[in-house]
Amino acid sequence: MQSIKQTVKEIVIAVTPITLVVIILQMTLMKVPLETLLQFLVGVLLVSSGLIIFLLGVQIGLLPMGEQMGEALAKTGKLSIIVLFGFALGLVAAIAEPNLRILAVQMDFVSEGTIPKNLLIYSIALGVAFSVALAMLRLVLKLSLTRILIIGYALIFALALVAPPKYFPISFDAGGMTTGPLLIPFVLALGVGVASVLRGGDTTSEGFGLVGLAYIGPVLAVLLLGVVCG
Repeated sequence: MQSIKQTVKEIVIAVTPITLVVIILQMTLMKVPLETLLQFLVGVLLVSSGLIIFLLGVQIGLLPMGEQMGEALAKTGKLSIIVLFGFALGLVAAIAEPNLRILAVQMDFVSEGTIPKNLLIYSIALGVAFSVALAMLRLVLKLSLTRILIIGYALIFALALVAPPKYFPISFDAGGMTTGPLLIPFVLALGVGVASVLRGGDTTSEGFGLVGLAYIGPVLAVLLLGVVCG
Protein backbone atom coordinates (compact mmCIF):
# COMPACT_ATOMS: atom_id res chain seq x y z
CA MET A 1 0.00 0.00 0.00
CA GLN A 2 2.84 2.37 0.85
CA SER A 3 4.43 1.65 -2.53
CA ILE A 4 1.18 2.56 -4.31
CA LYS A 5 0.86 5.83 -2.38
CA GLN A 6 4.47 6.76 -3.11
CA THR A 7 4.09 5.99 -6.82
CA VAL A 8 0.90 8.04 -7.09
CA LYS A 9 2.59 10.94 -5.30
CA GLU A 10 5.59 10.82 -7.66
CA ILE A 11 3.41 10.82 -10.78
CA VAL A 12 1.23 13.67 -9.53
CA ILE A 13 4.35 15.74 -8.76
CA ALA A 14 5.78 14.95 -12.21
CA VAL A 15 2.64 15.64 -14.26
CA THR A 16 1.21 18.64 -12.40
CA PRO A 17 3.78 21.27 -13.56
CA ILE A 18 3.26 20.67 -17.29
CA THR A 19 -0.50 20.63 -16.79
CA LEU A 20 -0.39 23.98 -14.98
CA VAL A 21 1.86 25.50 -17.66
CA VAL A 22 -0.55 24.48 -20.42
CA ILE A 23 -3.54 25.86 -18.50
CA ILE A 24 -1.74 29.16 -17.85
CA LEU A 25 -0.81 29.47 -21.53
CA GLN A 26 -4.39 28.69 -22.46
CA MET A 27 -5.66 31.49 -20.22
CA THR A 28 -3.10 34.02 -21.48
CA LEU A 29 -1.72 33.30 -24.96
CA MET A 30 -2.94 30.19 -26.75
CA LYS A 31 -6.73 30.37 -26.61
CA VAL A 32 -7.17 26.92 -28.16
CA PRO A 33 -10.75 25.61 -28.45
CA LEU A 34 -12.28 24.42 -25.22
CA GLU A 35 -12.79 20.98 -26.72
CA THR A 36 -9.04 20.65 -27.34
CA LEU A 37 -8.24 21.72 -23.78
CA LEU A 38 -10.69 19.15 -22.40
CA GLN A 39 -9.09 16.48 -24.58
CA PHE A 40 -5.71 17.47 -23.15
CA LEU A 41 -6.97 17.17 -19.56
CA VAL A 42 -8.51 13.77 -20.27
CA GLY A 43 -5.21 12.74 -21.86
CA VAL A 44 -3.30 13.87 -18.76
CA LEU A 45 -5.59 11.77 -16.59
CA LEU A 46 -5.16 8.71 -18.79
CA VAL A 47 -1.38 9.14 -19.03
CA SER A 48 -1.09 9.58 -15.26
CA SER A 49 -3.16 6.46 -14.63
CA GLY A 50 -1.09 4.50 -17.14
CA LEU A 51 2.19 5.65 -15.62
CA ILE A 52 1.06 4.67 -12.14
CA ILE A 53 0.07 1.18 -13.30
CA PHE A 54 3.25 0.84 -15.37
CA LEU A 55 5.60 1.85 -12.55
CA LEU A 56 3.85 -0.50 -10.13
CA GLY A 57 4.29 -3.26 -12.69
CA VAL A 58 8.00 -2.45 -12.97
CA GLN A 59 8.45 -2.54 -9.21
CA ILE A 60 6.37 -5.66 -8.66
CA GLY A 61 7.37 -7.71 -11.69
CA LEU A 62 10.10 -6.46 -14.03
CA LEU A 63 12.79 -5.51 -11.52
CA PRO A 64 12.59 -8.66 -9.32
CA MET A 65 12.37 -10.93 -12.37
CA GLY A 66 15.28 -9.19 -14.10
CA GLU A 67 17.52 -9.50 -11.05
CA GLN A 68 16.63 -13.15 -10.47
CA MET A 69 17.21 -13.98 -14.13
CA GLY A 70 20.59 -12.23 -14.00
CA GLU A 71 21.56 -14.18 -10.88
CA ALA A 72 20.42 -17.47 -12.43
CA LEU A 73 22.38 -16.83 -15.63
CA ALA A 74 25.53 -15.87 -13.70
CA LYS A 75 25.32 -19.00 -11.56
CA THR A 76 25.50 -21.21 -14.65
CA GLY A 77 29.11 -20.06 -15.05
CA LYS A 78 28.85 -20.43 -18.83
CA LEU A 79 29.79 -17.38 -20.88
CA SER A 80 27.93 -18.57 -23.98
CA ILE A 81 24.64 -18.96 -22.11
CA ILE A 82 24.92 -15.56 -20.42
CA VAL A 83 25.72 -13.76 -23.68
CA LEU A 84 23.12 -15.69 -25.72
CA PHE A 85 20.31 -15.02 -23.28
CA GLY A 86 21.40 -11.40 -22.97
CA PHE A 87 21.10 -11.10 -26.76
CA ALA A 88 17.67 -12.77 -26.80
CA LEU A 89 16.30 -10.69 -23.92
CA GLY A 90 17.59 -7.47 -25.46
CA LEU A 91 15.97 -8.37 -28.78
CA VAL A 92 12.49 -9.16 -27.45
CA ALA A 93 12.51 -6.27 -24.96
CA ALA A 94 13.42 -3.80 -27.73
CA ILE A 95 10.70 -5.12 -30.04
CA ALA A 96 8.18 -4.60 -27.23
CA GLU A 97 9.44 -1.07 -26.45
CA PRO A 98 6.55 1.35 -27.18
CA ASN A 99 8.86 4.31 -27.88
CA LEU A 100 10.50 2.40 -30.72
CA ARG A 101 7.16 1.76 -32.40
CA ILE A 102 6.26 5.44 -32.19
CA LEU A 103 9.55 6.34 -33.89
CA ALA A 104 9.03 3.71 -36.59
CA VAL A 105 5.50 4.89 -37.37
CA GLN A 106 6.62 8.51 -37.60
CA MET A 107 9.58 7.65 -39.82
CA ASP A 108 7.41 5.53 -42.11
CA PHE A 109 5.03 8.50 -42.48
CA VAL A 110 7.70 11.17 -42.97
CA SER A 111 9.79 9.10 -45.39
CA GLU A 112 6.64 8.05 -47.31
CA GLY A 113 7.58 4.41 -46.98
CA THR A 114 11.20 4.68 -48.08
CA ILE A 115 12.24 3.58 -44.58
CA PRO A 116 9.85 0.68 -43.87
CA LYS A 117 8.49 0.51 -40.35
CA ASN A 118 9.21 -3.16 -39.66
CA LEU A 119 12.70 -3.02 -41.15
CA LEU A 120 13.56 -0.11 -38.86
CA ILE A 121 12.11 -1.82 -35.78
CA TYR A 122 13.97 -5.09 -36.27
CA SER A 123 17.22 -3.39 -37.24
CA ILE A 124 17.15 -1.30 -34.06
CA ALA A 125 16.12 -4.33 -31.98
CA LEU A 126 19.13 -6.25 -33.28
CA GLY A 127 21.32 -3.30 -32.32
CA VAL A 128 19.92 -3.35 -28.79
CA ALA A 129 20.37 -7.12 -28.58
CA PHE A 130 24.01 -6.75 -29.59
CA SER A 131 24.51 -4.06 -26.94
CA VAL A 132 22.99 -6.16 -24.16
CA ALA A 133 25.04 -9.19 -25.19
CA LEU A 134 28.16 -6.99 -25.15
CA ALA A 135 27.18 -5.70 -21.70
CA MET A 136 26.93 -9.28 -20.40
CA LEU A 137 30.32 -10.06 -21.96
CA ARG A 138 31.79 -7.01 -20.23
CA LEU A 139 30.49 -8.14 -16.85
CA VAL A 140 31.88 -11.64 -17.19
CA LEU A 141 35.27 -10.74 -18.69
CA LYS A 142 35.66 -7.51 -16.66
CA LEU A 143 36.15 -5.41 -19.80
CA SER A 144 36.64 -1.67 -19.47
CA LEU A 145 33.40 0.26 -19.98
CA THR A 146 35.36 3.38 -20.94
CA ARG A 147 37.19 1.62 -23.76
CA ILE A 148 34.02 0.03 -25.09
CA LEU A 149 32.24 3.39 -25.15
CA ILE A 150 35.17 5.09 -26.89
CA ILE A 151 35.32 2.39 -29.55
CA GLY A 152 31.55 2.43 -29.96
CA TYR A 153 31.30 6.17 -30.50
CA ALA A 154 34.34 6.10 -32.81
CA LEU A 155 32.46 3.56 -34.96
CA ILE A 156 29.35 5.75 -34.86
CA PHE A 157 31.11 8.81 -36.21
CA ALA A 158 33.03 6.74 -38.76
CA LEU A 159 29.77 5.30 -40.10
CA ALA A 160 28.20 8.76 -40.05
CA LEU A 161 30.74 9.83 -42.67
CA VAL A 162 29.57 7.19 -45.17
CA ALA A 163 25.87 6.76 -44.31
CA PRO A 164 23.25 8.93 -46.07
CA PRO A 165 22.78 12.20 -44.12
CA LYS A 166 19.11 11.53 -43.34
CA TYR A 167 20.04 8.43 -41.31
CA PHE A 168 22.31 10.34 -38.91
CA PRO A 169 19.58 12.15 -36.91
CA ILE A 170 17.34 9.07 -37.07
CA SER A 171 20.10 6.95 -35.55
CA PHE A 172 20.51 9.13 -32.46
CA ASP A 173 16.74 9.34 -31.99
CA ALA A 174 16.66 5.54 -32.20
CA GLY A 175 19.15 5.32 -29.35
CA GLY A 176 17.02 7.59 -27.20
CA MET A 177 13.79 5.81 -28.06
CA THR A 178 15.07 2.35 -27.18
CA THR A 179 16.42 3.47 -23.82
CA GLY A 180 12.80 3.79 -22.74
CA PRO A 181 10.47 2.75 -19.93
CA LEU A 182 10.20 -0.94 -20.81
CA LEU A 183 13.73 -1.88 -21.82
CA ILE A 184 15.83 0.01 -19.28
CA PRO A 185 14.32 -1.27 -16.00
CA PHE A 186 14.65 -4.84 -17.20
CA VAL A 187 18.17 -4.47 -18.58
CA LEU A 188 19.42 -2.64 -15.49
CA ALA A 189 17.92 -5.28 -13.20
CA LEU A 190 19.47 -8.02 -15.34
CA GLY A 191 22.90 -6.39 -15.11
CA VAL A 192 22.62 -5.88 -11.35
CA GLY A 193 21.62 -9.53 -10.95
CA VAL A 194 24.60 -10.80 -12.95
CA ALA A 195 27.01 -8.42 -11.19
CA SER A 196 25.72 -9.38 -7.72
CA VAL A 197 26.77 -12.98 -8.32
CA LEU A 198 30.02 -12.34 -10.19
CA ARG A 199 31.20 -9.53 -7.91
CA GLY A 200 29.91 -10.83 -4.59
CA GLY A 201 27.36 -8.06 -4.13
CA ASP A 202 29.53 -5.15 -5.32
CA THR A 203 27.24 -3.94 -8.10
CA THR A 204 27.84 -0.19 -7.93
CA SER A 205 30.69 -0.04 -10.46
CA GLU A 206 29.90 -3.17 -12.47
CA GLY A 207 26.10 -3.44 -12.60
CA PHE A 208 25.58 -0.07 -14.25
CA GLY A 209 26.68 1.41 -17.55
CA LEU A 210 24.31 -0.86 -19.45
CA VAL A 211 22.13 2.05 -20.54
CA GLY A 212 25.11 3.70 -22.21
CA LEU A 213 25.88 0.48 -24.06
CA ALA A 214 22.23 -0.03 -24.95
CA TYR A 215 22.24 3.43 -26.55
CA ILE A 216 25.18 2.67 -28.85
CA GLY A 217 23.73 -0.45 -30.48
CA PRO A 218 20.64 1.16 -32.06
CA VAL A 219 22.67 4.11 -33.36
CA LEU A 220 25.12 1.76 -35.07
CA ALA A 221 22.27 -0.38 -36.40
CA VAL A 222 20.49 2.54 -38.08
CA LEU A 223 23.71 3.87 -39.57
CA LEU A 224 24.55 0.41 -40.93
CA LEU A 225 21.03 0.23 -42.34
CA GLY A 226 21.68 3.51 -44.09
CA VAL A 227 24.98 2.25 -45.53
CA VAL A 228 23.36 -0.95 -46.82
CA CYS A 229 20.01 0.40 -48.01
CA GLY A 230 20.68 4.11 -48.46
